[in-house]
Amino acid sequence: MFSSDPKFEAVAAKTGSAGGSTGAPASTNGGSLDIINIGDPLTIVFSDLVVPLQPFEVRVNENGTITLIENQTFTAAGKTRAQLEKEIRVGYVPKYYVKMTVTIKPQERSFWVGGEVRSPGRVTYSGPITILKAIQTAGDFTDFAAKKRVKLTHLDGKTETINCIRIQDGKAPDVQVYPGDTIRVPRTIL
Repeated sequence: MFSSDPKFEAVAAKTGSAGGSTGAPASTNGGSLDIINIGDPLTIVFSDLVVPLQPFEVRVNENGTITLIENQTFTAAGKTRAQLEKEIRVGYVPKYYVKMTVTIKPQERSFWVGGEVRSPGRVTYSGPITILKAIQTAGDFTDFAAKKRVKLTHLDGKTETINCIRIQDGKAPDVQVYPGDTIRVPRTIL
């Protein structure tokens, strides 16, 4: 689950280069709600078994995979829930189980915006969003925001320093924000 740590310590997602570049996670599907992304939390329910199993809670790792019972690994990123449910079932039936129904329940996806914004906190991820729009959803920058040193931290711990002024001026592309990311807007020194 997501932490509500007001210090916005390392909750982060996947990506590339610093300074406002367009580095994107291995899942390049644009953050569609129908497609499973890196960092997405999932609840996998196995039913129609002789011995019932508890629901399995996993997060799609930085490689885009999940590991389930019997140490079976499946590629999840970039697939729909229906595609992954079918692939998991094929992976277990008839090799491990005679009969099995797999149901994937997505959990709420969100990202964090903190620091020098007017309404810091957790924001529900409702689809593809860029860093400037994410900051606007948090009430936009305060008068004391260091817009040239915005930190974007991803689930894998990688951090980018984003110059939002260059993005606003059209000199750098706006950077995508993904579920689980943390945006931290520092205070200016002055």
